[in-house]
Amino acid sequence: MSPVNNDPSNDASEGRTRPLTRREVRARERFLETQNQEVLPPPVPVHFEPVPVPKPQPAYVPDYPSEAPEATTHAAGLHDDGIHGDSIHGEAVQAEEAVQQHDASHDDLLHHDDSGQHPDSVQPEVEHYDVAHPEAVEHDAVEHAALHPDAMEHDSVHSFDVAHADDFHELQAHDEGYEHHDPQFDYEVHDEHAAHDLMAAATPAPKVPSKKVRRRRRLVALLITLTVFVAAVAIGAQFLKPLLGMDKVSDYPGPGTGSVTVTVAPGSGPKLVATNLQSQHVIADADSFVAAFTAAGGELSPGDFTFKTEMKNSDAVNVLLGKDSSKVMYFALSAGLRIGESLDAISKGSGIPLSELKALSDSPAQFGVPAPAKNLEGFLAPGEYRFPLGTSAKDILQKLVTATTDELKAQGVTDPAKQYQAITVASIVQAEGGQADYGNVAGAIYNRLKPGNTETNGLIQSDATVTYGLGTKTFHLTDAQKADKGNPYNTYANVGLPIGPIGSPGKTAIDAAAKPTANNYLYWVTINLDTKETKFSSTLAEHLKYVDQYNAWCAANAGRCV
Repeated sequence: MSPVNNDPSNDASEGRTRPLTRREVRARERFLETQNQEVLPPPVPVHFEPVPVPKPQPAYVPDYPSEAPEATTHAAGLHDDGIHGDSIHGEAVQAEEAVQQHDASHDDLLHHDDSGQHPDSVQPEVEHYDVAHPEAVEHDAVEHAALHPDAMEHDSVHSFDVAHADDFHELQAHDEGYEHHDPQFDYEVHDEHAAHDLMAAATPAPKVPSKKVRRRRRLVALLITLTVFVAAVAIGAQFLKPLLGMDKVSDYPGPGTGSVTVTVAPGSGPKLVATNLQSQHVIADADSFVAAFTAAGGELSPGDFTFKTEMKNSDAVNVLLGKDSSKVMYFALSAGLRIGESLDAISKGSGIPLSELKALSDSPAQFGVPAPAKNLEGFLAPGEYRFPLGTSAKDILQKLVTATTDELKAQGVTDPAKQYQAITVASIVQAEGGQADYGNVAGAIYNRLKPGNTETNGLIQSDATVTYGLGTKTFHLTDAQKADKGNPYNTYANVGLPIGPIGSPGKTAIDAAAKPTANNYLYWVTINLDTKETKFSSTLAEHLKYVDQYNAWCAANAGRCV
């Protein structure tokens, strides 16, 4: 099948040709200048250094003779076989005139050197390609396909990709195709390669980062993310620490500063004391202090203690246990001590003369004790005490007396006469029974004091009271000693309570005397001096059986019951 010829200048049906119009010549020229090039967008502005522009020279048009043999040969290879040779020469003349007009109109834009090539600073001729009218381009393309079928086939093979700068070298074949045009076409051929180089420089292909650069960027991004994460965790931890108790200090480094006096009330437990110490900034944490105090194995005693602020737990424990005696006055009073024993212990611990303490004790009214009291017997509360150096004897004794009266008031005993009775009963309970039996012993004593009691007739019959009056400590009394009414503390011969307490009762004994256990007992006896096991009974016959058990224990433990 023969190719379709759409050239209006060629009428195949009539077998003749007609001369090309100037418009058709210009269209052909425009197509030849832009063949095998894709329509490109306007290039990105590129800054070029100004170069001197040579003075325009008249275009050189060679004057070839019309009968040159090369014209026929080249025309035969350039055009379709259907175009007659005699029409080519005419067309060449018209093309020469059109090109001269074209050069004259563009003389201010294009200046050719001696070799016929454009300077680099001159915008390539491709800008004259009319992109806004695609129908004109299509018409020119069809017209050129009719005139140059071989060239169109060549162009389709060597397509041009603007995105790849290396493909610009394929234009060499395109440029070589221009060299074969007939010289009789006296319009000048432009160097398309220079135009393509200029457009490639104006629209560079994007540079892809290397693998090393991408790897470095990923590493930097990872480090930044890690830093932000660590910072967020650190900031969050500062807010969470108070909520979770993580910022709690368990112990101060010590040794502490200043001076703080803390009072340990009778009956206070380690936890209560530790809480008080923490509130006054003596220790850092109450729980850790209690653990340290328990590990030391000491017993807490009432009194005033002098501490420093922000002490180590171990140092504060030593203060409470009296191991820091060089800085305080320390002494300990055991429950059941008599007044003479208590005053002697206070004197040794405080350095206060015993005579000074005894003189104060013999004037009990100044300390607020009930009127029947002859001295401070029974009112010096047992426990461990620490007083600042230089504390007076009166202040020390007042502190111990106040601890006892406060305990009576706490049990509801506020009347002075009843307070004195309760302290006297509590002193007998402390001396006669084991701590577990204090309530029953107190109940039995009050049963003996009842007016309707015919079993004992109001006699308490306590060995401890007799020995106190004798000024001795023994578990065996003679019948004469029991019958001596001259001993005011002899409860075998004298009805009712003795004239006063017989020792210093502890808190448990005072509580039992203030609130005795209700029972019908009248007798009691401790059958084991080691375990303080006590037997109770309501009749004398039953009581005597328990007395035999006590004698058997004494026989088995020689030297203990003296």
